[in-house]
Amino acid sequence: MKEQIIEILEDIQPEADYETCQTLIDDHILTSLDVLSLVAELEDEFDVTIPTVEIIPSNFNSVDAIAAMVERLQEEG
Repeated sequence: MKEQIIEILEDIQPEADYETCQTLIDDHILTSLDVLSLVAELEDEFDVTIPTVEIIPSNFNSVDAIAAMVERLQEEG
């Protein structure tokens, strides 16, 4: 799953080190528009719905955080 997330992120914003970065939102690597694109791609790729309340910095600061959120939403779904 993490590899798929990294591929999506690289399509949206290719100039970041997604393997190690833990501050994608805090350091403004991803803009709000990037996050909206990411949400749409994640929903399509992993067949989940990401509610607005989940679109918070802590869920999008790293690939690990994004994967954890997607896995949790898949389990809840």
